[in-house]
Amino acid sequence: MKKWIIGIIVVLLIAVAVLAIYRFNFSKSINQDAATHEQIAAILEQNNCMMCHSFEAELPFYGNFPIIGKTVQEDMNRGVRFINLGNIDFEHINEANLAKLEQAMMNNSMPPTNFKMIHWGSGFNNEEKAVIANYVRQHRAERFATGLAAAKFANEPLQPMIDFIPTNPDKVALGFDLYHNTELSADGTVSCATCHPLDNGGVDGTRTSEGIYGQFGGINAPTVYNAVLNHVQFWNGRAETLAAQAAGPPVNPVEMGEQTWDDIVNRLKSDEILVARFEQIYPDGLTEHNVTDAIAQFEMTLITPDSPFDQYLKGDMNAMTAEQIRGYELFKAHDCATCHVGQAVGGQSFETFGIAKNYFENRSEEIVYNEDDNGLMGFTGNEQDLHRFKTPILRNVALTAPYLHDGTAQTLHDAVITMMEYQTGAKYNDEEVDYIVEFLHALTGTHPLMTKEE
Repeated sequence: MKKWIIGIIVVLLIAVAVLAIYRFNFSKSINQDAATHEQIAAILEQNNCMMCHSFEAELPFYGNFPIIGKTVQEDMNRGVRFINLGNIDFEHINEANLAKLEQAMMNNSMPPTNFKMIHWGSGFNNEEKAVIANYVRQHRAERFATGLAAAKFANEPLQPMIDFIPTNPDKVALGFDLYHNTELSADGTVSCATCHPLDNGGVDGTRTSEGIYGQFGGINAPTVYNAVLNHVQFWNGRAETLAAQAAGPPVNPVEMGEQTWDDIVNRLKSDEILVARFEQIYPDGLTEHNVTDAIAQFEMTLITPDSPFDQYLKGDMNAMTAEQIRGYELFKAHDCATCHVGQAVGGQSFETFGIAKNYFENRSEEIVYNEDDNGLMGFTGNEQDLHRFKTPILRNVALTAPYLHDGTAQTLHDAVITMMEYQTGAKYNDEEVDYIVEFLHALTGTHPLMTKEE
């Protein structure tokens, strides 16, 4: 038995020595000024990141050892829930994954200490950190920055919001009327504004919305404000565009009734004035495509710039309170800004809900089972997508309670604590939570139709 243990130790020491020599030679070959996607992929590979951050990763031999085996398996499961490096195109990396790489590099959180004890030499060295920092800065500036931030904030993971998106005014006016038109529903009682009232932050303030015939949906209705900035629409991403999203609820039996778009178009055509308006704007008149296009054009105008946070990032250091500034720093320190990124402060990626702990096993409120509660898997059917949801936009979040996809968090304070516990596993105290909540209030922007006071 003693010889067996000594043999394993010798093998591990030899492996460590080989790895150290290999890592030394690899580091010497790094050009710190370069920041190509090939170099980033190589750095992550050399640091064994794929061992915990890929669904294709195989359990190492020591993963079956007593005591440490359980820790190894937990690390692998948690790692791939946080980021799956196996399917990232580093040339076209999304904004959230870019922020995750940056955060791991800045706070030395990856790989964890217990991993480095076994895989000596793992962990980004100074040369690798320089390459990653250049890569992040370059991609953020070229692909994600709005160009509105003051120089000192130009490379922030969060960006000032643009002031407007070009639209067709005639289509916008038509879309506004259609958004409020109850004739989209089978019984003439429900419009888009029923579940997304514009004077209430774009939400109805209920856990799940009430549709036609008093039926309730299975998921919390997100705000329509700034929805144009989402990379896809719906919690499970089943619609790629605003127009595709607008096409869904009218034919949903729970939301607007069991009907077809032919039924809806024929009903709308009974309004001669409406038909004439369509014919003036669209060559082919009133059609499903043109109805959803007009609604989408209107929703493109529902962006809410000029929040205190926007003013702060643009250089007005007095736009936010000291508490809000402290909250922003904590928001970043606790990794919130690795998923809630960009000018929308979210909406750019799908993330597993329950990275640190299993939210669904511990959820105290009983939720009637529905596919919406499965997240992306309900759309793709892929088990790897179970409980992965589109990260919600946090703009105007102080106006859009209740929170989470299931609407179970009644206040921002509740939501922040839940995310700390189940997403980051971070240690926190009430004072820190209060600071973060103060920061979230600074994300409330302006829009003529958004008149609700906090």
